Amino acid sequence: MRIRIIGSCGSGKSTAARQLAAMYGINYYETDNLVWDRSEEGLRYPVEVRDRMLSDIVRQESWIIEGVHHKWGFESFEAAEYIYIIQPNPYIRDLRVVRRFIRTRFGLEASNYKQTLSNLREMIFVWNKQYDAVELSAILEMTKVFSHKVYRVKNIRELVSHQSECRKTFV
Repeated sequence: MRIRIIGSCGSGKSTAARQLAAMYGINYYETDNLVWDRSEEGLRYPVEVRDRMLSDIVRQESWIIEGVHHKWGFESFEAAEYIYIIQPNPYIRDLRVVRRFIRTRFGLEASNYKQTLSNLREMIFVWNKQYDAVELSAILEMTKVFSHKVYRVKNIRELVSHQSECRKTFV
């Protein structure tokens, strides 16, 4: 099983990946963790290291890869059996970003990085607006070649439901 999930900040990518990983008993990977070296704040992996890590993952028999990144990592889309583009209501998405900020700041939820007000503002007013205005159409254009395996969903429930149906079909 090879699944690629893409969407904006707060779209539910990580939650969906965790649920599917538990459902199938396979590993999931966050593209953010291929970009950022978590040993030191603000440190990126060299592009060659990032690309090699992704290639190692894609060569595995089963995986779930989630992340907003699409300008690199084309092979993850190519190798995927299913590509999910999560498109929740923008207000729900932004509310999730705020909720995650509050939960991580109070230690109620783990995070790969320190959440700051500046980061919160950037996620909602820069990254998500850029995603809506530019990135989504670029993703849709890039994935046209894979139309037979691209599924646009509004939420995690829709995604997991589709995978459950697919699982019934192949079991």
